[in-house]
Amino acid sequence: MNNPAKKRLKDEFKARVVVGGVYQIRCNPTGQSWIKASANLPGAKNRFDFCVFTNSAPESGMSSAWKEYGAEAFSFEVLEELEKQELQTDSEFKEDVNTLMALWKEKQKEGL
Repeated sequence: MNNPAKKRLKDEFKARVVVGGVYQIRCNPTGQSWIKASANLPGAKNRFDFCVFTNSAPESGMSSAWKEYGAEAFSFEVLEELEKQELQTDSEFKEDVNTLMALWKEKQKEGL
């Protein structure tokens, strides 16, 4: 790859919009849900889709329900998105995503 093409790809990568946030994975038959956060929501969705495709639970806490009801009984839902700001560092963005997660966990407690 020549230098202008490399530079263009590098610039496009730097200019992409980074979206993080809070999402939940829900077992529809039971209503049980797991709230998670990610600094890369599209990546989290891709991981979930891969787990559904391979019929493997995304985490061990879901495995018994996953085995009982099957992958198609689970859904992925974005609860809140957060866009990384232009001058924000990766660690600052992750901290903001974690703060958003803490707020959602608090909301979940209040709903009980």
